Amino acid sequence: MTSRVLVCALLGALSLSTGAYASPDDPKPGRGFEAPPGDGQRGPGRARHQLFISPAGEPFRAQDDAPYPVAAWFSGADANHDGALSRDEFVADAGRFFTVLDADKDNIDGFEVSAYEKNVAPEILLGANPAAGPSGSGGGPPRKRGGLVGGGMQGAAPYALLAEPQPVMGADADFNRRISRDEALKAARSRFALLDADQDLVLHLDDLPKTPVQDRGANRSPRRR
Repeated sequence: MTSRVLVCALLGALSLSTGAYASPDDPKPGRGFEAPPGDGQRGPGRARHQLFISPAGEPFRAQDDAPYPVAAWFSGADANHDGALSRDEFVADAGRFFTVLDADKDNIDGFEVSAYEKNVAPEILLGANPAAGPSGSGGGPPRKRGGLVGGGMQGAAPYALLAEPQPVMGADADFNRRISRDEALKAARSRFALLDADQDLVLHLDDLPKTPVQDRGANRSPRRR
């Protein structure tokens, strides 16, 4: 089996896992790897799901009537369960997800990125998400979120705390199309600093910015159907 086929097979299997959230010391995937809902939740009669993509790029999904899944990510990353996410916990969570994606243990390469986009978080390839509101369709002024300024909500951005279209590739600091563990952890520290608005080195769930789809859902009127 070629390395490309092996990587795609491994990540394809991970995308179907339904286990409990892994701890930072356990690289197995968590609830974020439940199978994505078909073709991006489109079409009549298809069950609606909520999606959150963590700062490291891990997807978390929940039924439409469940709490928004940012809470599932936060709870799993909060290793000591004290209700506060420290920088070390935040970085450790990013390291855990890096280990999951680095299937061949030789840094994250283009094959693994492609497998991630196809099997783990295919929603980020669907383009602008109309659920994100005017900014998602390219209209209106740029929106500042979590220290980053973005005009259109592309890729992962509608589902994320930071306006990064592809957070896995966003860690590629030297632009060589490979992500090392050091790059992933450095990116995690930078992302933590952006989210830590009061610079007290801890994050609390209630203080995190809402993702565009979460914000849209909180303010939309009840369904008419």
